[in-house]
Amino acid sequence: MGSISLLAKPHAVCIPFPAQGHINPMLKLAKLLHSRGFHITFVNTEFNHKRLLKSRGPNSLDGLPSFRFQTIPDGLPPTDVDATQDIPSLCYSTPRNSLVPFKNLLANLNSSSSGVPPVTCVVSDGVMSFTLDAAQELGIPEVLFWTTSACGFLGYVHYKELVQKGLTPLKDESYLTNGYLNTPIDWIPGMKNIRLRDIPTFMRTTDPNDNMLQFVLTETERAHKASAIILNTFYDLERDVLDSLNTILTPPVYSIGSLSLLANQIPSTIPNSDVGSNLWKEDPTCLDWLDSKQPSSVVYVNFGSITVMTPAQLTEFAWGLANSEKTFLWVIRPDLVAGETAVLSPEFVAATENRSLLTSWCPQEDVLNHKSVGGFLTHSGWNSTLESICGGIPMLCWPFFAEQQTNCRYSCEEWGIGMEIESDAKRDEIESLVIELMDGVKGGTMKKKALLLKNMALEATTAGSGSGAGSSFVNFEKVVHHLLQTQSLTD
Repeated sequence: MGSISLLAKPHAVCIPFPAQGHINPMLKLAKLLHSRGFHITFVNTEFNHKRLLKSRGPNSLDGLPSFRFQTIPDGLPPTDVDATQDIPSLCYSTPRNSLVPFKNLLANLNSSSSGVPPVTCVVSDGVMSFTLDAAQELGIPEVLFWTTSACGFLGYVHYKELVQKGLTPLKDESYLTNGYLNTPIDWIPGMKNIRLRDIPTFMRTTDPNDNMLQFVLTETERAHKASAIILNTFYDLERDVLDSLNTILTPPVYSIGSLSLLANQIPSTIPNSDVGSNLWKEDPTCLDWLDSKQPSSVVYVNFGSITVMTPAQLTEFAWGLANSEKTFLWVIRPDLVAGETAVLSPEFVAATENRSLLTSWCPQEDVLNHKSVGGFLTHSGWNSTLESICGGIPMLCWPFFAEQQTNCRYSCEEWGIGMEIESDAKRDEIESLVIELMDGVKGGTMKKKALLLKNMALEATTAGSGSGAGSSFVNFEKVVHHLLQTQSLTD
């Protein structure tokens, strides 16, 4: 009897791209599938598995009988550095070095001695599409989870046309500064008021064989081979873009965000809530500090897990915040400054000691939902942008790379919930924008729009049946049905 139920249980292997901003949403998706009866195998790289054990404790990834963790190598030289690995190096290495270990892992899971149900589907990060080959060999479906915004993904999907139209590679380095990047891009269905500089940044190269340019071209082409594509966004936020993607791509595209709001609905009787994904040790004391502050009085500053800045940029941001005279919580990773530890001057610390808290990492969703936070200075990564929307918090946007530029453009121009900070911004500009964000007329307007989008996000994830259910809830049900249906076809 037990063996029959074990064989009948669906088994999803979930594999994120090995970076913090990809692991977080994949783990939420895995928890949601687990809550719907799936056995879960969550696959981290050996490097990130060690970092998770370091940040969360030696027994934190022991998992549950039906929620287990496995590892594969990433192909990069071993290191004990507690920092994000070089993204281009990962993008070059994983397709070339991780497929065979992944196939071996699937074979081990499917062996009679594994003690787990046979693998019935793979849920892979959109930029780990080498896994499609392994799923195809086993005759099981694979869903690709692109952790970008829909608008960012649509930008990537059109890299092929950018090459065909001669817009990339750039003719020479001067095209980065001579105004060329302001070229309007008015031919992508579903996108409006977009310039070349708003397209994800990997096209900013003079080399036709550039690793990241070729990587994007390959990954977006392989997306057509998935049985479905899922995005952590909601339909009313990116309606035109999602409609365009569903016209362009062969597999169905499901918007199932915010995954955080859906995951919050997992019944407390399902014991997977303690499974965490932060690669840096969190500082929970920042929430106690926020408890002591006035409502909407704190600027939250976090540039994410990948952004690096120069010592000069760090100094300008520091004094811009200090001179604004606003209270702020600033997350400063040890590797935030390129090539050295982030160090702020004693003068800055003295000037802000009564109205600032500096920490190395924090539970961001809790921070953005705290009543004391009134604005967010962000790198415009998609997780941060969506978490800010779900908290009803307006943003100052300082995009670093990839589709962060696209997210920034949409936040500022399409959704009206952000203001952009120039890449070489000086302290005076930062100061004035922080003041406008917290006290200005535009800041107030942005706050109202952010609260409207928050309500839309809540509506999208409303559980129910028929017309009472939100679009993301309905789409997640479709994904579950898709995976179970394809399982029954392969049984």
